[in-house]
Amino acid sequence: MSSIINAVHTAVSGLNSQAHAFTDLSNNIANSQTTGYKASTTSFEDYVTNNELANDGQALSDSVVATTRQHNDNQGMVTTSTNSSALAISGNGFFNVVQATGQSNDSTPVLGTQQYYTRNGDFSQDKNGYLVNTSGYYLEGYNVNSSTGTLGTSLSAIQVPSNIAFRPTESTKLTATGTLDSSTAADTTLSPSMSTTAYDSTGTASTVNLNWTKVDDTTWTVSNASNPDNAATVKFDSSTGAVSSVTPLNSTGTTSASTSFEYTGSPQDMTVSLSGITQGTSTDSTAPTMTSDSVTSGTFSGISMGTDGSVMATFDNGYSQLVAKIPLTTFADPNSLSPQNGQAYTATSQSGNPQVNAVNTNGAGTLTTGSIEESTSDLTGDLSKLIVAQQAYGANTKVVSTADQLLQTTLAMIQ
Repeated sequence: MSSIINAVHTAVSGLNSQAHAFTDLSNNIANSQTTGYKASTTSFEDYVTNNELANDGQALSDSVVATTRQHNDNQGMVTTSTNSSALAISGNGFFNVVQATGQSNDSTPVLGTQQYYTRNGDFSQDKNGYLVNTSGYYLEGYNVNSSTGTLGTSLSAIQVPSNIAFRPTESTKLTATGTLDSSTAADTTLSPSMSTTAYDSTGTASTVNLNWTKVDDTTWTVSNASNPDNAATVKFDSSTGAVSSVTPLNSTGTTSASTSFEYTGSPQDMTVSLSGITQGTSTDSTAPTMTSDSVTSGTFSGISMGTDGSVMATFDNGYSQLVAKIPLTTFADPNSLSPQNGQAYTATSQSGNPQVNAVNTNGAGTLTTGSIEESTSDLTGDLSKLIVAQQAYGANTKVVSTADQLLQTTLAMIQ
């Protein structure tokens, strides 16, 4: 009698386990089109409820338990998306994301402090310029400080507002124009000096001043006002008034027919073109002036994503500028992450501590722009497993009904 009852208990555990497998399979099938979804599988193990059955070599197992196994380390197929700001990871990394916990008075999101991780890289900009994926998670990265132009060192939500200011491009060349007065007395330094605004790589402005000093009828010196040792001798053609040579042209002090002066100093070393400078009479002389090749204005037109994790703001002047850098996070055991809504995960003690890496380092993986990672669900395989689960479930119900008949027969025998 007890064996029959045990058989019922075993069959019921089988029913529960197959129902568990059915849930896992149905979840995989339902998410077959979900971006970044990682399909799970069901593992079965026998379970011992009565150790006394071990006597005389009898079977120990009288039950079965089903558990869900995650496969977050499985790579999904990367496919092209119509969304140009979408990103797909090929590797072990996860995007760092956060959730909004509410809205402020000006309708900007209030972001939570809980750190999440996801493979859903289908990001687009919301009305506030934040990069948000289709599950509502906000992408984090290292943002560029708008004041200093330097990259931050702590993660924060990436925002590219439509009113973002264009940072002037780095100055590499200065161009001087004007006509020097040939009647100027020797050893005279022109006043005011020739000046312009130059910009460094972060868009920070500096004033550059150059002085002109008359040497003789056809010779002048041009020098850095803040460093007189940074100077050159400029000779003019006596008939045309054009620059004929500049000495020294460079650090080697070579005399050449080139019309450039190598400026050294703040904000950086630059080439100064002197071809626009001439020498003429007092009637046609004009004060020398100087301009920079920096582009100083532009209107925001959109964003672009780089395969190195760069988020670039693009402008109508054809230039783009770095506004943030996206890192990827890896785990010692990604299959032990705790699943959350929207294809997101949180770290656990079993997954190990999150390791933040630059793209394409330490196994974090590479990024493909304008693409998404598809679900790892295998519809054909899951449908086949569904049939097996259905048959196994039916077989367990047959065990229960057969055990019931045996019990009824036994009870009838003793009545």
